[in-house]
Amino acid sequence: MSAAEVIAKLKSMADPRNVAGMARYGISTAGLLGVPIPPLRKLAREHRRDHALALELWDSGIHEARILAGLVDDPAQVTDSQMETWVREIDSWDICDGTMNNLFRKTPGAWKKAIEWSRREETFVRRAGFVLMACLSVHDKQAPDAKFLALLPVIRRHASDERNFVRKAVNWALRQIGKRNLALNAAVVTAARELAELDSKSARWIAKDALRELTSPAVQKKVHSTFSG
Repeated sequence: MSAAEVIAKLKSMADPRNVAGMARYGISTAGLLGVPIPPLRKLAREHRRDHALALELWDSGIHEARILAGLVDDPAQVTDSQMETWVREIDSWDICDGTMNNLFRKTPGAWKKAIEWSRREETFVRRAGFVLMACLSVHDKQAPDAKFLALLPVIRRHASDERNFVRKAVNWALRQIGKRNLALNAAVVTAARELAELDSKSARWIAKDALRELTSPAVQKKVHSTFSG
């Protein structure tokens, strides 16, 4: 199926009634068709590892086509140039999070981009950096603790960013690192308590939310049964 045929399929599934509801969750309505995620995932299963198709879908500018692009692309063929182009063009948190989790975290450049993008000022580029950190915390099972400990100063540096889309991603990254194992949990709890002392509403919110989860009985039980990496 060509990109034109896939896009025609997406348009046939469009539901304008969903657009308003999605907008209420902070999703950009630019190029939005109102197609839910489950049908997109089903369509993606028919086009796995199709790099050329992914590039065309992204270039269409259609919201759901860009989400689909992240689902069908081949991580092994993703270039640094593509990652930079795509991240600059992200205009919605769901495209950001989906692209990071479904595609970019699987690329060789994921760790590098997580750091680089966290330093950038653009809202969704910075969010992408911290979402990558969160995704790597969950999925990179072989990464040593040192790689995650090195992210804590980065998180502290940007915890005072008051932009909602950024602070939620910073919080997400902090919580996921703290759930990997006992040693990282202890380090993150300490870091979160330090954040709670900063003169920043955002940093205090991040700290409070992270501490509530990371010191909970459920998380403590989990990390006490997990060896450090």
